[in-house]
Amino acid sequence: MTVTEIADDTYLLDVREDDEWAAGHAPGAHHLPMMELPARIAEVPADRDVAVICRSGGRSAQVVAYLMRNGWDQVRNVEGGMGEWAAAGRPVVGENGQPGRVL
Repeated sequence: MTVTEIADDTYLLDVREDDEWAAGHAPGAHHLPMMELPARIAEVPADRDVAVICRSGGRSAQVVAYLMRNGWDQVRNVEGGMGEWAAAGRPVVGENGQPGRVL
């Protein structure tokens, strides 16, 4: 899925590391680092659309495959990740609510 295809009511799951998240993320995104997913999988809603995002799309593609193997079917990878998100002019905020940047 492209950045522009993400609806406002889509659950945006950011699977980047803590430092990447702190530097800049999409407002309203939910942070769950990829390596913590197996232990925290119950936090990911299975009853609504989920868009998974990372920096460029590699880690998020792995997470999408993992979720699909575990019963999620409304889950999609965000092509180009946060790099494409920022390039499309979508907002990026830092941990303190100030304008952020993509690491």
